[in-house]
Amino acid sequence: MNLMILGPQGSGKGTQARLLSEKLGLAYVESGSLLREIAKTDPKIDEVMNKKGQLLPDEVTFSIVKNYLEKRVPQGANILLDGYPRSVRQYEFIKDYLSSKGAKLDKAIFLDITDAEAVKRLSARRICSACGEVFNFITNPPANPEVCDKCGGKLIQREDDKPDLIQERLRLFRTSTEPLIRKLEDEGVLINVNGEQPIVTILEEILEKINNV
Repeated sequence: MNLMILGPQGSGKGTQARLLSEKLGLAYVESGSLLREIAKTDPKIDEVMNKKGQLLPDEVTFSIVKNYLEKRVPQGANILLDGYPRSVRQYEFIKDYLSSKGAKLDKAIFLDITDAEAVKRLSARRICSACGEVFNFITNPPANPEVCDKCGGKLIQREDDKPDLIQERLRLFRTSTEPLIRKLEDEGVLINVNGEQPIVTILEEILEKINNV
């Protein structure tokens, strides 16, 4: 089974993706971390993603995801894509790629939250500058607001987690992703879930809907 999970920034798709990948035995592919890792050594990508809070061109993102899949999951099966694709064009790219492997995207899970909730959650997020561990002052607070519980590193706020850039990221998400959501719904592969429910409730609902199709 190949799944994808998408939703606005702060919707909790990363949390659900990790839980689902463990529960269903799927290879977890998180596009955001892939792109951020590359941004560390590519100034152009860093400028677009982190400083401007904008999306990369579809061809660039697909190339990065494709290269990762070729190295880690070359058979194109039992994959969970987190945050990718996020536009109709990216979806066509990944569909064609999976088709070339004799595979397909079985279901797309959409976690929906309001923009106000997204801003609230993301503004409270902090990341360890040393090990990359993620904390949230609302849902997963560290013992010390400035220090990582895991390694003692300094906790920082990503530039694109500040309110003005969050609003821009949400605008871009809605613009690029809403047509994709309509397409996924038309193709009968979309599963809608309220992302403002408790984590366990969301997971149970997703599993129930997957098992009932």
